Amino acid sequence: MKQEINEQILLRGLVNNESKAIDTIYKENFNMVQSFILNNNGSYDDARDIFQEAMIALYEKAKSESFVLTCQIKTYLYSICRRLWLKKLQHMGRYISQSEALEETVAVEDDLEFHEKRNADFAIMERALGSLGEPCKSLLESYYIHKKGMTEISAEFGYTNADNAKNQKYKCLMRLKKLFFAQYNIGD
Repeated sequence: MKQEINEQILLRGLVNNESKAIDTIYKENFNMVQSFILNNNGSYDDARDIFQEAMIALYEKAKSESFVLTCQIKTYLYSICRRLWLKKLQHMGRYISQSEALEETVAVEDDLEFHEKRNADFAIMERALGSLGEPCKSLLESYYIHKKGMTEISAEFGYTNADNAKNQKYKCLMRLKKLFFAQYNIGD
């Protein structure tokens, strides 16, 4: 749910020409498109051009009242860029047979399934982290998200030394793992 809200905020920001939203969409998606184009006989400039065209297409669609995004922005942009690049390759005389084009289409669906599965896993992890409780949640966030060292964590949480903080982090991680897999197995 949180992901969907973020996506809608980004789309509204794109429509309103908010530089923060445009920058976020660019930063989260350009490298993926660049990799695809570079791996398929393209250059960095080709990737920039194709990505720009896809951003314009997304902008035009998002302006429409009837537009409903049924996938992630990442998936939408990726599929547009793929189609644009394959079309450009055809125009440049690097013809792609119909069977290869069909394989490309299947690959996009495979990518979509992979991303949907990964997003579902992240949602389960977020729920597990939410039900973990304190101080475990804060301790794990301090270590993994804020990249704090064990000495700093031991001072912050009142442990006698870094080794005790490390032991507590391990116990918290095992609890999180248990919560995650309990919810993960329910979803199967």
